[in-house]
Amino acid sequence: MKPSSALLVNNKPLYYPEFTKDLHYEVEIVLKITRNGRHVQPEFAHKYYEEVAIGIDFTARDIQSQLKAKGHPWEIAKGFDGSAAISKFIPLSSLKNSKNIEFSLLKNEERVQLGHTEDLIFSFNYLITYLSQYFKLQVGDYIYTGTPAGVGPVKIGDELEAFIEDRKLLTCSIR
Repeated sequence: MKPSSALLVNNKPLYYPEFTKDLHYEVEIVLKITRNGRHVQPEFAHKYYEEVAIGIDFTARDIQSQLKAKGHPWEIAKGFDGSAAISKFIPLSSLKNSKNIEFSLLKNEERVQLGHTEDLIFSFNYLITYLSQYFKLQVGDYIYTGTPAGVGPVKIGDELEAFIEDRKLLTCSIR
């Protein structure tokens, strides 16, 4: 869960939070919910999204570890201001293969993450079905869907570029 203040839009830089010494990136496909729903059945889940974006889910790993060790929730390690960088949304219909979307992240011009949505632990439709059991999905909600291998730290001065297929849709400087 991320509050609206977590959204980092329009390729704005992320200012390294003063409360962490171990900030990590996780590139993810983001779904935008297009209809309201509760207890969505699996056969209808595909009707709840038509567009995707690329996002970077930033995590304060040191804070997350401290909170996990105490058995506390770790929202502050994931939901701080600017922790959810996100690109513009693009229609699924504009993709080469909307059933197996390729997405990637470059850090300082070196590819650090490459994934395909078929390899995610949970499919988009499963996420819609599962989450709608606990939360009413509402038009405009975003769901970050999971990250491939290659998660790692960032430092001030790093430049991140996120892609869907061969389209660079997001850049984020760490300041």
